[in-house]
Amino acid sequence: MTSTSALKLAVIGLGYVGLPLAVEFGKKRPVAGFDINCPRIAELQAGHDHTLEVDKNELKEAEHLSFTNDVEILRGCNCYIVTVPTPIDDYKRPDLTPLIKASEMLGEVLNKGDIVIYESTVYPGATEEDCVPVLEQVSGLTFNVDFFCGYSPERINPGDKEHRVTSIKKVTSGSTPEIAELVDSLYRDIIVAGTHKASSIRVAEAAKVIENTQRDVNIALINELTLIFNRLGIDTEEVLQAAGTKWNFLPFRPGLVGGHCIGVDPYYLTHKAQQVGYHPEVILSGRRINDGMGAYVAGQLIKQMIKSRINVEGARVLVMGLTFKENCPDLRNTRVVDIVHELADYGITVDVYDPQVNPEEADAEYAIQPVSEPAPGTYDAMVLAVAHREFRELGSHGIRAWGKANHVLYDLKYVLPKHDVDMRL
Repeated sequence: MTSTSALKLAVIGLGYVGLPLAVEFGKKRPVAGFDINCPRIAELQAGHDHTLEVDKNELKEAEHLSFTNDVEILRGCNCYIVTVPTPIDDYKRPDLTPLIKASEMLGEVLNKGDIVIYESTVYPGATEEDCVPVLEQVSGLTFNVDFFCGYSPERINPGDKEHRVTSIKKVTSGSTPEIAELVDSLYRDIIVAGTHKASSIRVAEAAKVIENTQRDVNIALINELTLIFNRLGIDTEEVLQAAGTKWNFLPFRPGLVGGHCIGVDPYYLTHKAQQVGYHPEVILSGRRINDGMGAYVAGQLIKQMIKSRINVEGARVLVMGLTFKENCPDLRNTRVVDIVHELADYGITVDVYDPQVNPEEADAEYAIQPVSEPAPGTYDAMVLAVAHREFRELGSHGIRAWGKANHVLYDLKYVLPKHDVDMRL
């Protein structure tokens, strides 16, 4: 197979990563969009995407894209792009279950000459050490003789309407030089920003996992500086604004670090590092700092409530926002739940309000039932945890209307002016 025109595509997994990719390819060539989630297939067939990554018009423009949960349809394809989740388990260990199951499924339909391209974030070596053996075992075929692999790490930023799949440079790779060129050429068909062909699959895997590890460590530094400045009675945001006047100062801000990438990917790298006998000090230290910010926020709020002569036990607190980032319905690995649980441990009744969230999803994922609309004059404290546009539009006056006569307003995201809040992170 020497030409991309001979490739018959299937995208496996139609979430935040897979759907935008399938749509872009579907504008130019036949694509089978596959997902095991039947309701997901039904909503996409009806022209709706609940993740809000793709609107109805874009779905219509992808005139060559079809949606299915029928594995038999995949037998008509010869190039499979795998975009399933790669989470961590309760012990912070990589959970490759979705990736392995997808590989097992593809092994059932794999034919000679086929290509499997993985986009899911993994540690260096996972494609060839974990996925390929599954493909070989199930299919009975031999890697790099009968079938081939590629790796092109996803760079989707949920909720970002400026940096889309086509406008972000794409790293590509293949299991042989010829396949690497073919994979690179395939992505060049849709990626306006261009591609970067890595020398090997392992290099491409490593490049992806360090992108978010670097951000995680940088945010951890700013979070640690916040802990120090708070003890010194110095406003962190004012310090960052002053330091930011230097041309090469990086504009990171403190906060909760969750989501499907930054709060997860570093554990894939540290897992692999420990496998080869190296204990990563800086990365794990940053993870501990970032994972502890929810408890820190809750503790700071409790102190302020006591100073304001608000009885903590039996108090009622509104947490504004549940998603892992602003203007996005994505709940994956949100660390806002850490604040909710910590406050509940103090005997506080916690309500969560998030206009972007699907209530059924929040209940299923975290056993949290968000309120549909906060009642005026109800809360002893409000925590602005996510900078949704709806909260910005409310302003401090609208938000404070939900509080009792004596209440605390804690802004974690610098949404409101300093003089309009009682606390900032």
